[in-house]
Amino acid sequence: MIHSIIDAHIHFDQYSESARSTILKDLQAYKVEALISVSTNLASSQRNLALAEMDQRIKPAFGFHPEQELPGDWELSQMCSFLDEHKNQMVAVGEVGLPYYLRIEHPDIQVEPYIEILDVFVKQASKLNKPIILHAVYDDAPVVCDLLEKHSVTKAHFHWFKGDAKTIQRMIQNGYYISVTPDCLYETEIQQLIKEYSLDKLMVETDGPWPFEGPFKNMVTHPKMIHRSIQLIAEIKKVPVEKVYVDIYGNTKTFYGL
Repeated sequence: MIHSIIDAHIHFDQYSESARSTILKDLQAYKVEALISVSTNLASSQRNLALAEMDQRIKPAFGFHPEQELPGDWELSQMCSFLDEHKNQMVAVGEVGLPYYLRIEHPDIQVEPYIEILDVFVKQASKLNKPIILHAVYDDAPVVCDLLEKHSVTKAHFHWFKGDAKTIQRMIQNGYYISVTPDCLYETEIQQLIKEYSLDKLMVETDGPWPFEGPFKNMVTHPKMIHRSIQLIAEIKKVPVEKVYVDIYGNTKTFYGL
């Protein structure tokens, strides 16, 4: 039997209108209570705000995704103003972070300007007393931890996290949350992370419309997939699946103040 759950990280504004309609119609049947819909830039933030105004199950987060060209001064200023203006409508600042994959494709890209932009968003999260949703994997994660500690931001959610054991322990000690995607069903690295990370700081996500392999190959990414993630977490943690449902649902509600 499935229980209520929340998709802790989805780019809902990036789906087609028909796909969004289908997903919203399905949510009740699959007991998906809410979608934390993250943004990639100012236009994306505006779309997510509009979607949230249409359906209260969509919980928007506003930010600038790092795996793209840096925003200009005007867009960054407008983004900060948008966060201030709509702080009561948003559940978090995000998605923000550092461009790990972009730098693999373009090794000449300098990371320092991205760190400066991230510093702005971390300060915004602190000022507005909002959680922050982070794209920070492998070698970037310690840099982000430094920024969070610098600004005393503790409500941090590292989505689809990957990193070394030392950083994982640092994040656990700091009380940061992570979330795993449906790739946990076939990625041993993510399965190991589930073993190591505390259940009371764990959430589940789809990162849709990002596509997956394994049992989800050639399928449109749908929040219903996270039920499979819950079942696997229960197997890995060797605890009843009902407990995993209750704990992860509670973690997400508490973290996002839902």
